This record gives sequence, structure tokens and C-alpha cells, in this order.
Amino acid sequence: MENGAQAHVPVLAETALEWLEVKPDGVYVDCTAGAGGHAVMIAARLTAGGRLLAIDRDPMAAELAAERLREYACATVARGNYGNLQEILTAAGLAAVDGILIDAGLSSMQLNTPSRGFSFQESGPLDMRMNPEQGETAAAYLARVTETELTGVLRQYGDVGPARRIARAILRRRAADALKSTDDLADAVREALEFVRGVPEEIRTVFQAIRIVVNDELGHLERGLRQAVAALRPGGRLVVISFHSGEDRVVKGVLREASRARRTLREDGRTLSVRPPEVRILTPRPVLPDADEIARNPRAKSARLRVAERLAE
Repeated sequence: MENGAQAHVPVLAETALEWLEVKPDGVYVDCTAGAGGHAVMIAARLTAGGRLLAIDRDPMAAELAAERLREYACATVARGNYGNLQEILTAAGLAAVDGILIDAGLSSMQLNTPSRGFSFQESGPLDMRMNPEQGETAAAYLARVTETELTGVLRQYGDVGPARRIARAILRRRAADALKSTDDLADAVREALEFVRGVPEEIRTVFQAIRIVVNDELGHLERGLRQAVAALRPGGRLVVISFHSGEDRVVKGVLREASRARRTLREDGRTLSVRPPEVRILTPRPVLPDADEIARNPRAKSARLRVAERLAE
């Protein structure tokens, strides 16, 4: 197996487990198992009466997680997208759970596998699919996207300043039939920003933006969060780690909505019913990694952790 088989270092691991408050006989879901880093830590805290369901849509990640969890009888691994969380839980025979962890974004395992096309640091195909068995590749997306749409994607998902300038450079390469690999995409950004010395930061954010749209990551995150809130038992906790502003906005928005009472109004404007808050937010501000963790694992620098607890009906 390629470099992706190397152990993935989970971000905010101990912090996430502290907030999850794992009970030895509880039922927990790791929605983004990756190579199994967080999942193993949860499983190690469970007794024979507990249960862990680890989920990942990436077949390589699911395989690695299953291998790492093999010694834990309480743990099972399911292939699937946590945007379909309720369907996955039903198939696993789980009506309600005590805790759910979502570690959004990309794993080091995926970045370190050149054939997946996620990294600009090594040459690979323009794929970028979280599940390489389904969906449109980055190459196919870039072959059909318009300049206006691509500009919007770069701004929305990558916070790219010179988005239109870069979008035009990418489409010029497409017109010249020179947009076939990760190297070609990175070179398009360099050509657009030829006045920048060194490696432009925009290369990373352009790759990020295209990856997010190809995999509909924010859409799946929002759907998964809503289903996670509904799946928790009273007192159960939802712990979410995000890595960029777009993800964090989705997490903050869904949790804020779930933490508010909702009124149903009659036609005359009077209150017909009131739906109580579903959760209380335990982290009014996101929990950030400390300097030691960032030094050990630079990927942690942009991490944000938010937590909500399910309220009684």
C-alpha cells in the first residue's frame, strides 16, 4: 500500500475524548473513522457492554480502521457517508446513541496517497474523491465548470482572494488540454500568481475548494449534523472538529439552530406550538489546539472543536 498506510495522527484526540465523556457501557459513533485513530481511543474505553460503530465512505480508510479495531469486540466498521447517518444507524440496529464524533475534512492518510489526487506536493491524477468508487472526479468537474462558477467556488470554499484570476488561468490550461494532473492544477495557480515568490498559499486553498465541491463536503456535514442531533439520547454528546471557516460556519449554524426553541405560528401570527431546544451548546467558543499539539502536528493549527449535549424531551 502507498504512503497512505502510514499512521494518521488524529487532531485534538485527547480533548475530543474528554468532551465525549465515554461511558464504558455506552454506544458511540465515529462518523469519520479515517485510519482509526479516534476510534481506537473510544473502543479502548469501552467494556463488553459498550459498542462503537466506526463509519467512513473511503474504502481504504474503512479497511485500515477495521484492521486497527480488530482486537476490540465492541467495535464494528461500516462503509458509508455520514450524510446518511440515520440510514447507517438503522442498518446497524441502533435507535439512539450516547455520543457521536465527527472529524471533518481530509486525513493525512488521504493526503499522503498520491494516486488519490488530494495533494499538490506529489504528482497524481485529478481525482480528489473521498470515495474513489463513486461520483465525479476533480478532472471531470474542471472539464465542465464555467469561469463564473469556479470563481465562486474558490471564494466560498477556499477563501481565495484572486479567485477570478486563478479561475481564468485554470480554464486557459483546460483549453490548451494541459489540465490532467495535480501538477497541472498547481502550475495554473503559479501562472496566475507569477508575481508571488515561493509557493503561493493559494495552491493549498484552491485544492481545498475543489475537493470540497467535488465531494459536497459541506452538504454532507450539514445533513450529518442534523441527523446526529436527532440520534442522541438525552445527555448524549456531539463532538465536531472542523478545519476551515466554511466547515465551522456549518457546525456553528446547525448547533445554534438546534439549541433554540422553535415556534410554529398560525395564520394570524399567534403561536400554535413551541418546540423546545434539542441541545445545549457546551462550547460557546470553539476549543483550539494548544501550542504543543500544533508543534507536534502542524495540521492541527486550523482545527476548531465544538460540542453540544442532547437535552431531555
